[in-house]
Amino acid sequence: MDRRILEEIQIDGSISNLELAERVGLSPSPCARRVKLLQESGIISRQITVLNQKKLGLPISIYISVSLDHQSPDRLANFDSKITGWPEVVECSLITGSDTDYLLKVVMPDMDYYQRFLLDKLNQIAGVNSIKTSFVLRQVVQRTEMPLDHI
Repeated sequence: MDRRILEEIQIDGSISNLELAERVGLSPSPCARRVKLLQESGIISRQITVLNQKKLGLPISIYISVSLDHQSPDRLANFDSKITGWPEVVECSLITGSDTDYLLKVVMPDMDYYQRFLLDKLNQIAGVNSIKTSFVLRQVVQRTEMPLDHI
């Protein structure tokens, strides 16, 4: 039952409890209790609204691979704290398996904005050794829903 609830609220987080209960085959009170338990357990961490990137004037998506001169705790913490404060960065992961330390996904309105971001922000972080940029030509899949088939 929890899986069915999760499937429905991933599709539409603004669904009313009454509609959710109807879709999963529960009465409203037990449905609300289950949702509350899923929230309290941390399975539902937050509810968001997904905005249309292009309609907001942010048509450019860019993946940026960043290598640091070394992975000392201070360098990593400094990089993390800088990147966290920049709204253009929609994803940032410390990764393994390549010459890259970090993989960022950023969204931009245009190339001039990206140039300023690169020169005035990213290149100014202490320890950044190299930056490789890949521009998204076409987004094939974009989803926010987590797979639940294993549950």
